[in-house]
Amino acid sequence: MQIFLITFAVFLLFVAAMAIGYIIKKKTISGSCGGLGAIGIEKECDCPEPCDNRKKKMAAEEARRKMLEENRII
Repeated sequence: MQIFLITFAVFLLFVAAMAIGYIIKKKTISGSCGGLGAIGIEKECDCPEPCDNRKKKMAAEEARRKMLEENRII
């Protein structure tokens, strides 16, 4: 049982060290393979047309972008 506890403590130290390293570097955790774009998929779902929820979100983003552009000009 003592070996198990020592091994568990060593693993916890390594995990804590890696977490502290990411906090200090202020980097986000990211994959190493390049994501879906690396295999030719441009978006999460490969549907020809976005769903209704996605259309609403895209419209809201576009309205926000236009509002920000208008405020910068004035």
